[in-house]
Amino acid sequence: MEQLWAPWRLPYVTQPKSPGAGEPCFICRGLSEHDDRGNLIVLRTPLSVVVLNRFPYNNGHLLVAPRAHKGRLDELEDGELLDTQLVLRRMLGELDRLMQPAGYNVGLNLGHVAGAGLPGHLHWHIVPRWSGDTNFMPVLADVKVIVQSLDALYELIRSRL
Repeated sequence: MEQLWAPWRLPYVTQPKSPGAGEPCFICRGLSEHDDRGNLIVLRTPLSVVVLNRFPYNNGHLLVAPRAHKGRLDELEDGELLDTQLVLRRMLGELDRLMQPAGYNVGLNLGHVAGAGLPGHLHWHIVPRWSGDTNFMPVLADVKVIVQSLDALYELIRSRL
């Protein structure tokens, strides 16, 4: 039997999935710090932020979120909602030019039971998809193969923005 090493996944397995009481979520923490690369923030607008997913489902997996820590759509001001959607559209265009995916999964998980890993801070997932990007690995070995490092993806996206 072969072993596939993915040590970058250890924090996902061992760290708490949501912040403790009084602790900022990873989006708010990243916004408050000045290390965009370390926090995987590729774009800040006055009302939105784009973050690389640290534990991606596929290459190019991005999160688009309002800068304000709000967990429900009805909490967003009209400008915040419009800005996140304009940024989402912009990032789809950038990924089209940079990575040429065949399609996308774009989604918003509302609430923990709906799959929101960070239910207190709204964020849309952008997951690029290619024909053949699913293969036998998830079926046979419960393993997902990601062919690009987060560092390489960060550089690729930041070079365009």
